[in-house]
Amino acid sequence: MTRRRVVVGVDGSPCSEKALRWAIALAERTDAEVEAVASWQDPVTTTYAFGLTPVYAGDQDWAGITGRCLQESVARAVEELHPRVAIVTRVAEGNPAQVLLDAAASAHLLVVGSRGHGTLAGILLGSVSQHCVQHAPCPVVVIPAGGSWDAAEEAWTATVTSAG
Repeated sequence: MTRRRVVVGVDGSPCSEKALRWAIALAERTDAEVEAVASWQDPVTTTYAFGLTPVYAGDQDWAGITGRCLQESVARAVEELHPRVAIVTRVAEGNPAQVLLDAAASAHLLVVGSRGHGTLAGILLGSVSQHCVQHAPCPVVVIPAGGSWDAAEEAWTATVTSAG
């Protein structure tokens, strides 16, 4: 039997860290493994895509910065939850929504936060989660920035229990 896999998008925002903690807690209850995924894009290229003039940020190791941010988010969740599940991390270059959709291709569930750190956050707030909901190859849980997520967890647990 293939082990269940829960993919979760993490960008270091409070909402994505909440989604990560939710995914870990769910994985423990359903004997799944967690794949925490973060993406990065060249800020100059991304800025041009929105018709803006980029500000040169110098030669930055965007993959390294993103990887450290992901590791720090996972470390905070592990310190808080002390999980007994496997947590795999992956950093990929590309559009965040597409990176998550690619990672979710063989997943049982994709978990995203409703708000994150995006380019032009005021204009595109929630665009990654919306795109994932519309195009994911598996069920998607969107963790809200505030409030409780008990209903989503109960629904997923019931589905896994009846299918398992």
